[in-house]
Amino acid sequence: MQVISSKRFLHFFLFLSLSLTYAQEKELDKAAKKFESYAFIDAQKIYLRLAGEGYESEELFKKLGDSYYFNGKYEESAKWYKKLYDKYPESLTPEDLFRYAQSLKGVQQYEASDRIMELFRKEKGEDSRAELFNEEPDYLEEISYSESEYEVENLRRTNSRLSDFGPMIYENKLIFSSARDTGSTARYIHKWNNEPFLDFYQAPIDVETGDLGAVEKFGGILNSRYHESSPTFTSDGNTMYFTRNNFSQGVKRSDKNGTVRLKIFKSVKKGGNWSAPVELPFNDDDYSVSHPALSPDNKKLYFASDMPGTVGFSDIWVVDILGDNEYSAPENLGPIINTEGRENFPYISKKGNLYFSSDGRPGLGGLDIYVVATKKNGDVAYVINLGKPVNSPQDDFAFIVDDYRNMGYFSTNRYYGMGSDDIFKFTRKPVEIPVCESLITGTVRDKETELPIPTATVSILDLEGNVLASTPVNENAEYSLSVICGQQILIRASEPEYYSAEELVTVPKDGDDMVVDLYLEPRITKINQGDDLAKLLDLKPIYFDFDRFNIRPDAAEELTKVLAVMESNPTLVVEIRSHTDSRGIDSYNLSLSDKRAKSTADWIVSRGIDPTRISGKGFGETELINDCGNGSDCTEEQHQLNRRSEFIVISF
Repeated sequence: MQVISSKRFLHFFLFLSLSLTYAQEKELDKAAKKFESYAFIDAQKIYLRLAGEGYESEELFKKLGDSYYFNGKYEESAKWYKKLYDKYPESLTPEDLFRYAQSLKGVQQYEASDRIMELFRKEKGEDSRAELFNEEPDYLEEISYSESEYEVENLRRTNSRLSDFGPMIYENKLIFSSARDTGSTARYIHKWNNEPFLDFYQAPIDVETGDLGAVEKFGGILNSRYHESSPTFTSDGNTMYFTRNNFSQGVKRSDKNGTVRLKIFKSVKKGGNWSAPVELPFNDDDYSVSHPALSPDNKKLYFASDMPGTVGFSDIWVVDILGDNEYSAPENLGPIINTEGRENFPYISKKGNLYFSSDGRPGLGGLDIYVVATKKNGDVAYVINLGKPVNSPQDDFAFIVDDYRNMGYFSTNRYYGMGSDDIFKFTRKPVEIPVCESLITGTVRDKETELPIPTATVSILDLEGNVLASTPVNENAEYSLSVICGQQILIRASEPEYYSAEELVTVPKDGDDMVVDLYLEPRITKINQGDDLAKLLDLKPIYFDFDRFNIRPDAAEELTKVLAVMESNPTLVVEIRSHTDSRGIDSYNLSLSDKRAKSTADWIVSRGIDPTRISGKGFGETELINDCGNGSDCTEEQHQLNRRSEFIVISF
């Protein structure tokens, strides 16, 4: 009886274990579905409950890390990514490594973050995030732009215990988005972060201090039961662009996976009221278009999107505003700005400076705020991290600035805030965004004599061959040119009597000066009477078709070099001497070589050279340069040496 009881107990135990495993797997499936629909908080609760029961798996650790990561809770995401890294290292994808590294920055473990980023770089070295990390190993020291120029302050009287972000100045009021006071029923709760959906609010701005007054709703008809955020206004104040969930005319739409994407809407102010929002034509149900920003002249609209052509999770794009709801095709701002990470929240200041947020560059952690430095022609030169105290180890974004008052606002989820996202005010000392330039100097010299060449010209070219700057050298053959930092360029020296010389250089990022000396090879050495230009110019053999004496294209290419020398030296007189090998009838070889020599001279005369300066004569096989005469047993290579054209200098 005791044995039977033991068996029954064992069977019961196995049944209980299988039932528990089945229940856990069912819960995992349920959590995964919620996670895939971006209901991160609901998924998180299930995963945490399973973890509390002692359940461990690659999926659980990864999804818990991701659910905290996408809500900017880097302390928690770092904890779960560490478990994934410690227990399932072989399952880590490059993107897992990147998020783990970013999470470690969020808790200011920069050395540990750098170690994980090095693993990411080895796994995915072609990724721009890996390349930027590799190029900036001392990025923490380099992130110092205007650190002392900014003072920041949390607007505690304005912020709520929930999300407040995305500020924009309009008619001396700050318009922003907030999750406060939006409702309490389940259908009004956003399952991404378990907060109510966002609406627009406004607060008057104190002109002297930049502080805000009492907060109240803004926009009336613009607010729906879903998200509204990131407003921007035309300079006349009568047109507004903003971000909303894919919800219009009472209908919510989703992509093929059931995800409700973001779209940009436009509203026009008529009689003091905003019109019903109309979505922009380049929106789409299958991707997000968000965070609009207008250029100062209102002719361009910048935005963030993951539309086809996006490099990373989201990129900065731009369209031209052509007319009423008419726009050019979206254009990606390119790899100098966009990475494989997240680029979003563009803003163009009144001075035309582009600010945006990114987690794809070496930074302090999470999303950092950057500004684009431009060349004089408006092209992007490089990107600057705004540094502390604007940036922090957490997410910092939605930066706006009044260039002329040197104050503005931005959003952040740093730990000492009021809620999940807060609006901060900043002031700064008057400062112009510098354009970093390096000074390149050097001399241009003769390669053979090393003497200076005071008639040379030095040019700077980009890698596509476009001339960026050019200058003649001074009387000492010295030059000096300023170049934008951090780019690869070609430095070219040229002079008519010399072959051009180029150097490929990478301009220092820190603005250090460079010395680049250039040496030019003479097109020909000193010419003396009796010299053979074919040897001086290192001409390839002048070939003719069999039994012919017309000039072939490959021969013309070599003769052009002789023509150039004769044009540059108007007193030069040359005789062309054509020779054959010993094979064939002697008299025929003499006649054929003479025709070829005269045909060559005629070609040069036809290009403008005085016929008294150039003549041709055939020598047949009368001046062999080896012992391969008639009846000799020579190789083809030995005979080839005798088939030659000479360009003998008669006088100079």
